[in-house]
Amino acid sequence: MNLEIKGIRYNPSDETREFLDKKLQKLTFAENYIHDLTITITRETIGQGFHLDGKIHFAWGPVKLVSSDCYELYEGIELLVDKIEASARKEKDKIQEH
Repeated sequence: MNLEIKGIRYNPSDETREFLDKKLQKLTFAENYIHDLTITITRETIGQGFHLDGKIHFAWGPVKLVSSDCYELYEGIELLVDKIEASARKEKDKIQEH
């Protein structure tokens, strides 16, 4: 699984990357199915908070996009990883049914 972390109006620190890597350990069941995972962290200019997008490229073709909005970055990362995990499980189940 190729992981890419991007920041818009935000520079992801090493601590943020480590936290994200730790949370992404939940996806070990889908390492063979997920080809690329791109996470974009955007700091909002109006108001406060962060917008996080996760773009998941599966090995058999489809691309899923999940997103999360949160005032706290680490809380937003946890929400995003939970959504990525749910999407990966759902896609894995679809493939196993066929």
